[in-house]
Amino acid sequence: MDSQHWRAVITAAQAGDRRALDELVEGWLPLVYNIVGRALNGHADVDDVVQETMLRAVGNLGSLRDPDSFRSWLVAIAMRQIRDRARRRTPDRLEEAAASDFAELTVLRLQLEGQRREVAEAVRWLDDEDRHLLSLWWLEVAGELTRRELAAAVGITRQHAAVRVQRMKERLETARGIVRALDGPCPDLRELTGRWDGRPDSVWRKRLARHLRGCGHCGGTREAVVPAERLLVGIALVPLPVGFTLSLALGGKTAAAATSAGWSAKLLGALTKPAVAMTAGATIVAGGAYVVTQPPDAPPPRAAVAPTATARSAPPRTSAPPRTSAPPAPTPKSSPTATKKADAYGTVVDAVDRAPDPNARPAALPHRSESGVTSTGGPKAVMQHRGDSVTLTGQGYVLVRWQISPGSRPGALVMPSWTGLKGRLFHVASGGSRRMDDPLPGAPNGYATGMGGPSIGYAVLPPGTQQMWQNEYFYLDGTVTLTQNERGCDYGLIVFPTNRDAVVEDIDQGPPQGALRYGLVRDTGTDSAPVPQYVTRAAPADPATVPQRSRV
Repeated sequence: MDSQHWRAVITAAQAGDRRALDELVEGWLPLVYNIVGRALNGHADVDDVVQETMLRAVGNLGSLRDPDSFRSWLVAIAMRQIRDRARRRTPDRLEEAAASDFAELTVLRLQLEGQRREVAEAVRWLDDEDRHLLSLWWLEVAGELTRRELAAAVGITRQHAAVRVQRMKERLETARGIVRALDGPCPDLRELTGRWDGRPDSVWRKRLARHLRGCGHCGGTREAVVPAERLLVGIALVPLPVGFTLSLALGGKTAAAATSAGWSAKLLGALTKPAVAMTAGATIVAGGAYVVTQPPDAPPPRAAVAPTATARSAPPRTSAPPRTSAPPAPTPKSSPTATKKADAYGTVVDAVDRAPDPNARPAALPHRSESGVTSTGGPKAVMQHRGDSVTLTGQGYVLVRWQISPGSRPGALVMPSWTGLKGRLFHVASGGSRRMDDPLPGAPNGYATGMGGPSIGYAVLPPGTQQMWQNEYFYLDGTVTLTQNERGCDYGLIVFPTNRDAVVEDIDQGPPQGALRYGLVRDTGTDSAPVPQYVTRAAPADPATVPQRSRV
């Protein structure tokens, strides 16, 4: 669901629409469950904290002034309940066993292996404060939260949040080393842990960390260690476990009082028969309880997807800068004879290709008619946030300039999409002096390439997505809307109507003029020129759902 949809749902729920309130609870319960579950690592109090969070959110929904801030408001409520739970703990409860270890639950229900499993298990070794922060950062990397929402939930500035996250990541890497070492054959480590009861705590974390620093056997790694943020991409939400129960009839409210306050009769048990809550994967039964069920022959559960989330790709397992697309194919020829002229418009879609030799000059850009393109964003439309869009109309060329910022937030990059196409749209050239995955001389600010670096994390493209250049050029004959679908990795787009002469001037700049490489012509001058991967003539409610290889 897109932000516009949830804005409408929240507004309707505030006005007393019971179905809207049902949808709101169903849609956001998995997110709250994951935040609380990871923060408390599956402690017996998880159900209580989730329940109290949802009760407070529903009960105070009328006080929310801006529906667009619902997610950050809900996450802040969850974090307050987690902190309140920590303050209420008494010494005799500190040793309570977890009801279900959330790290193990994550491994089993998401079927994690290798280094992803290692990261999930390392969470056990973190202190409460780090684990609370990790529960938010995990979802930030996966694209479920923004850095602004993370900082607001913790109650600190974005700058302070960056420092806190970096320190937490360092301690997480230490914990990963401990998990890795405990799986190894080191005889000295076996002797050291002879009296250990197997329960992670701060004392043993320090002992094992000291051992790792001084042990040549444990200090080495059997495989390249992939940064945690790249491993977390694509494994965001753990599905609600079978048997999980959430009763919204609690909290001291009788059904009559709650109904008069505008609560949904469905949520409070007015129903006499169960109803299926599709988004949360739960059954709502009499008494206002959500009980998660699973058909006998159901396949192994996959990760639940929070509202507004889109499919994400798993990053490659390597310590080198990640491949941001499928293995490269040979560079396509740019001449009009490279493809059959008989190809109908829209049957040739952008495909993954290899960057040409830096010194290879581009082919000639074919001439197409251009009367000019108008933009609802003016001569320079800056799109920095999810949902920003610009509608382009006319006949001519359009420049889309990329600004990718994994230094602000790395992770899965959800591509922009072209919707409501009337007429024709071609991808005609790539320029800007570099592809975004080109190595950057000097690697400023932690960047190894335009897609990120080891110290700041990477932007990771969905499998099969063509690697973008700094400047991408398109030819439009008709009208189309371009939408920024930022979710996960932070990025921005600048959209300029332009002309053929400006395109040629850009792509003809090469290494002799100080560029990293010449540009690349993709236009064949015919209908066999490629169309963008994410384009449709439809106008979906959520533009981020446009398929990668849509035919137009």
